[in-house]
Amino acid sequence: MKSEYDLSKLESRRNPYASRLKKPVTIRMGNEVIEYFKGMAEKSGIPYQTLINMYLQDCVIQKRQLEINWPASQGTNS
Repeated sequence: MKSEYDLSKLESRRNPYASRLKKPVTIRMGNEVIEYFKGMAEKSGIPYQTLINMYLQDCVIQKRQLEINWPASQGTNS
């Protein structure tokens, strides 16, 4: 590094965008889900975790809602 670029005299400061950065989380996913996104990652050249984040971000933007229809219990008296 050139001497005119001496950064040792600069004062450090907090990143103003830190609250907007990604947060690391631990999440359990099925192997088939991981393999699906890893396959997409190989084809696209985008890391699979980034693809998962992009997909989930699209769900947020589109305000997608998951519909769960549990099968009715059998053998119960109504």
